Amino acid sequence: MDCSEEVQSLSDEASTPIELKKGMSIFLDILRRADKNDDGKLSFDEFKAYFSDGVLAGDELKELFHAIDTHNTNNVDTDELCEYFSQHLGEYENVLAALEDLNVSILKAMDKTKKDYQEATHLEQFVTRFLLKETTSQLHSLQRSLECAMETTAEQTRQERQGPVKPEVLPIQWSGRRSNRRLQRNNSLSPNNPLLNLVNSGLYEEDNQWITQINRLQKLIDRLEKKELRLEPVEEEVLGSSTKSHILIVQRQLSVLEEEVEEFRLALRQYMDCASTQTGCLHVAVQRLANESRFILYEFWEQSNVWKNHLQTNYSKTFQRGNVDFLETPEIMTTMLVPASWWVLNNN
Repeated sequence: MDCSEEVQSLSDEASTPIELKKGMSIFLDILRRADKNDDGKLSFDEFKAYFSDGVLAGDELKELFHAIDTHNTNNVDTDELCEYFSQHLGEYENVLAALEDLNVSILKAMDKTKKDYQEATHLEQFVTRFLLKETTSQLHSLQRSLECAMETTAEQTRQERQGPVKPEVLPIQWSGRRSNRRLQRNNSLSPNNPLLNLVNSGLYEEDNQWITQINRLQKLIDRLEKKELRLEPVEEEVLGSSTKSHILIVQRQLSVLEEEVEEFRLALRQYMDCASTQTGCLHVAVQRLANESRFILYEFWEQSNVWKNHLQTNYSKTFQRGNVDFLETPEIMTTMLVPASWWVLNNN
């Protein structure tokens, strides 16, 4: 074989895609969702934003990043992800392989249902609906078991470290809309979907009293930002040593991709329903700016510690993880403590 043939052979070998072991395709999806600038690799900022779980500290995440980056390029690619995690999968290797088969089977069933359902008899349609419901129930049951395991392991690690570690997430400059290699979702909502109608029916319209209070707080923040303003209280309020002397207000600004607005609203509605039932949550409200796909979420909490515990709940992490796909730019979060007596006065 002459030199040119050898070079060609090496070139062909380099261009041949590496065959992934069964179950490892999940890491292709992980890289796709975490890779915000679509360059086919993860910078440390992108890695940190996706893999931060509220337990590992920033320096530990950096250590993990460099352990995965065996090519020492300060970037992580799919091969490196697969190489690292394949050494630590254990029993989860079988789980991921089963999930891969399950995903293929469900997609085939959905495609078959889409083709045959309209022409089926009423009894056959009932059987299809019944099987869909039972399949969903079984998957939800598995999901609840996994969520319980996630919360238990995270809580165990926090207790071992004698207190929660504040998660660190660096803002990432996103390059506008995601490219066309974003995979199309298989569970896109139909315009006739009852969940979509429920979202659009006015559940996002908060009562006028709350809107007024939120606007007053926003105006107060704007006034406080003016340097020439001098605050001279009419009455001096003496605060006790109680930890409940203040309440925490959290403002979250979320700029959503236009094509993801409806799915984001469903996820937001679920998050708000869960948060509002959490012990220590006084109120949750949301506003959407006119003619923009931008939402402002307000959360009122009895204490800062209660809010920090809320951040570690599974529903909060699920909402945060979903925002990786939904948001056009990184979320902006601000917090402010206000006297608890203001809350008491407003609610009397």
